[in-house]
Amino acid sequence: MADFTAPASNAGSVREGTFPVKATVALALAALADWLFYGHGIGISAAIFAVAVACGSLLANLATLNRKQVLLAGVLLLVALVPAIEEFNVASLTFTVLALGIGLLLTTNRDRHRLGERTAALCDLYLVGPFRFFRDAIGAFNLPALKTGFAVWFIPIVLSSIFVFLLVSANPLLEKWISLLNPGNTASYLSLGRILFWTVALSIVWPFIHVRWNRKREMPAALAEAAALAQGIPSGQNHFFGVATILRSLVLFNLLFAVQTILDAIYLWGNVALPSDISYASYAHRGAYPLIVTALLAAGFVLAAMRPGGPAEQSKVIRPLVYLWVAQNVLLVMSSILRLDLYVQIYLLTWWRVAAFIWMILVALGLVLIVARIVLNRSNDWLIRANLITLTATLYICSLMNFAAIIADYNVSHSREAGGKGVWIDMNYLLSLGPQALPSIDRAIALRGFDPTLVSRRSCLVEQQKKETASWRSWGLRNWRLQRALDARPKSSTTG
Repeated sequence: MADFTAPASNAGSVREGTFPVKATVALALAALADWLFYGHGIGISAAIFAVAVACGSLLANLATLNRKQVLLAGVLLLVALVPAIEEFNVASLTFTVLALGIGLLLTTNRDRHRLGERTAALCDLYLVGPFRFFRDAIGAFNLPALKTGFAVWFIPIVLSSIFVFLLVSANPLLEKWISLLNPGNTASYLSLGRILFWTVALSIVWPFIHVRWNRKREMPAALAEAAALAQGIPSGQNHFFGVATILRSLVLFNLLFAVQTILDAIYLWGNVALPSDISYASYAHRGAYPLIVTALLAAGFVLAAMRPGGPAEQSKVIRPLVYLWVAQNVLLVMSSILRLDLYVQIYLLTWWRVAAFIWMILVALGLVLIVARIVLNRSNDWLIRANLITLTATLYICSLMNFAAIIADYNVSHSREAGGKGVWIDMNYLLSLGPQALPSIDRAIALRGFDPTLVSRRSCLVEQQKKETASWRSWGLRNWRLQRALDARPKSSTTG
């Protein structure tokens, strides 16, 4: 971390001396990531890469380390890697990422001791830190024209490339059209996916190699100017999300999203016939989940760009572009809901698909609340409270819903046996929903005809229901209603 009280010349010499080493370490880690991950499944490779990042960070920041905390950070990382070694999943990845960030905080940042300060520093590391790679890469070339020209275009183009990748992966039509371009054998040696992989890998490891924590206290203007000169960054451009960068990003993003919005309006909402080699099920399923990831990235960008008191918040040009882009993202989420609904009509409901519906609705409400914060000129604390209230209300409503019964009833009613458009009933899944699915199971047995095996498994659920309601201590209104419905059914209806 640069010492802002030091003369600019000293700071500049330090930066010039360490930057090549840090760049070399970052490139080595990116190459290792390519070897470990590109085109391969992820397993123990995640733990190996995490250890490599930790070692690279120690090597690149050896002169500024808090050596007393190195052992603690190492033990913390080893403990966090145990779940990743056991099995790589979302939970083990979360532990690994948190351990790397906390270890970096312990060993390189001595200014923050309170929980709130450390949390803010970690948020800056994970959310803003990766983007600093692009600014530092441009800053390495001591050319004013390059800094002022490419700096405001490089980030919008990179982010737009990520959005293009997500939109193409979500839309088989776009994928087909791009494949028809056929650039030929000349470009066959260059893989856009691999270039993006290296770019993402470098941006992820760079904050751990070139460590830069935000200062706790405000600096006088003279010291801020000296710090900017020492780091080779023009004064007034220290903020990554400047007005020029945000404006160009929003213009590109709106144009890209307009393509997806128009295609959805034609083929999804307008029911125009798709090409013969693309089914509606494929069109619906491919886009449901990538488009939600796209909307979440969009929300993160808007929050970072339109931060309270930021240079872009009061811009009369940027505000309408933000509103337009959020509106397109809301339409994107609505399209994702419709896509999932079309898919569910064929392949029926599951717990995960119900959760996906709820999650998509929450994402749409979150985007609307972001616009409300900007329009009403409220703080991020207000936005957090509003989202927590929305989440709490959603969880409360969900706690009152009998999802097992809803899923079972939908699957039976829309199945092929019942004359619906869906697939045949998956009786194993229906029985796995538990006793609350018994009324729908009875309907399914009636539709399929008497089957001793199904009747036997149904009787096991009935016994389970009786055990759960045997004592008044385990009484519940939902179980009581189910028991009344079961008692009211004639026994011959399910015993053949």
